[in-house]
Amino acid sequence: MVNKQFNWGILGPGRIAQQFADGMNVIDDATLYAVASSSPERAGAFIKKNGGEKIYNSYEALVNDPQVDAIYIATPHRFHFENAMLCLNAGKPVLCEKPLTVNAAETRELIKIARAKNVFLLEALWTRFLPIYDPIRQWLDEQAIGDLHLISSTFGFNTPKGKDDRWLNPELAGGTLLDMGVYPISTSQWVVRQLPESFGAKAIVGETGVDELMSVVLQYPNGVISQFSSSFLSNGVNDMFIYGTKGFIRIHANYWGATKATLSAGGQELTISKPLRAGGFEYQTEEAMRCIRAGLVESPGMTHAETLANMELMDKIRAEIGVRYPFEK
Repeated sequence: MVNKQFNWGILGPGRIAQQFADGMNVIDDATLYAVASSSPERAGAFIKKNGGEKIYNSYEALVNDPQVDAIYIATPHRFHFENAMLCLNAGKPVLCEKPLTVNAAETRELIKIARAKNVFLLEALWTRFLPIYDPIRQWLDEQAIGDLHLISSTFGFNTPKGKDDRWLNPELAGGTLLDMGVYPISTSQWVVRQLPESFGAKAIVGETGVDELMSVVLQYPNGVISQFSSSFLSNGVNDMFIYGTKGFIRIHANYWGATKATLSAGGQELTISKPLRAGGFEYQTEEAMRCIRAGLVESPGMTHAETLANMELMDKIRAEIGVRYPFEK
């Protein structure tokens, strides 16, 4: 099967799906085969720009196409659960845009179904698969900066303030935490290789009822603290610093899609660059294809347990700041 062309289907041909398609262009054995959308015009425009063979006006039709090898879900957060469930029940492997779902209960159910049916499921947290994170992991494992103590990062953009915009819409699970906060939470988890034992959170909740600015402190069992902010209200520096007893690592902006990192230790600095082949989504796509071809149900680079732990933490953070989506049970 390794030499077979791998046919991808896309649910929701929007801005994020475009990044996925751009990444697929540099993968020799990956093909954009089918696109499904509630708007045939949007799907047609997407296919015209990116290539592809099939346009479907229903997700069910695409999911039941036997030629589709796997499905990338790029719909708004609220619909991830039902879209992924549709795919898994049809036996179709899933790469679902982050966050996998809007709460831990939904995530648990998807994992349960994926494992019961032996179907691959991966949260598309592209940061975890970027080339620059390989040398960063090596620096951490070699203790190039000594014992870790602090991680500090920002993720902020001054976004449009339309009340109906997805980012501010509670009916679509808007807010900074699920859109932005998932990155420092996941990256901190990757750096420390532990789950936080406690946290503190403060937020500015806007008139639509979602978090527009958030500041969170995570404390880990080994004593490491990670502090991050996520904001729709102002532009941030958007890098991440990892501090140790002997120096620090800087993951340059924008750290969640970084191509550059600097090691500062012993009075010297070393900066490494790892350019992307496309926009960066190509690496998670290749990982999904590798795992699917190997018959795996999850990726060792972003396990089901890690996704669930992050979701459970975000549930607790939302409870702390008083954000609940109107459609949640």
